[in-house]
Amino acid sequence: MNEAITYTQRDGIAEIHLDDGKVNAMTLAVFEALNAALDRAEQERALVVVGRPGVFSAGLNVKVLPGLPAAELRTTLVAFARTLLRVFTFPRPTVAAVSGHAIAGGAILAFACDHRYAASGPFRLQLNETAIGLTLPSWAIVICESVIARRHEAEAMLHARAYAPEEALARGLVDAVVPPDVLLEQAREAAAPLTKLDLPGYAATKARLRARAVAWATELIDAEMSALPIRPPR
Repeated sequence: MNEAITYTQRDGIAEIHLDDGKVNAMTLAVFEALNAALDRAEQERALVVVGRPGVFSAGLNVKVLPGLPAAELRTTLVAFARTLLRVFTFPRPTVAAVSGHAIAGGAILAFACDHRYAASGPFRLQLNETAIGLTLPSWAIVICESVIARRHEAEAMLHARAYAPEEALARGLVDAVVPPDVLLEQAREAAAPLTKLDLPGYAATKARLRARAVAWATELIDAEMSALPIRPPR
């Protein structure tokens, strides 16, 4: 497994830890490792996804992507879409422990989970795509719309508003803001009662709840991700 992704489990709750020692930037290797961890997590009754202290994830590694061969770039972007949609449709209850900054793909990963607990501090949660010359893909919009209220869609997805943890809480983007030193424990406590759900019923209902939107977005992945302009950050 990629060293940026580690997997543990306790009391029926799987934990996927993201920690590359930097900003948890997403690469093809990260998506491959995350999928391997998700394979294991399907054997448990709930899942917690947690970042490193101060950074949940800064999203795609936009410093590396522009230099990739065209085929590898396309493979990476398609893996990005399919991996985050997998989290969104994961057949187990999911909780994100948003341990710090959650930017772009990092914010989408948090939104893909059923619940989000955010660490208090000078952090930001932001969909910054329109600020850096990118178009938010349809699959990402589907995930974000499941969390962002209609009245906040423009500022969050069109205007790239950066939210402090308390601002994210006020808009319903996270369930709670807690001190960093108790964040993981709070996420575990949130996941614990979800392990009592009937898992076949949960999985089937989640699949039906999201089937139409996910099917629509999935049909667009190849075309949209192939056309996504990736260039070095300004």
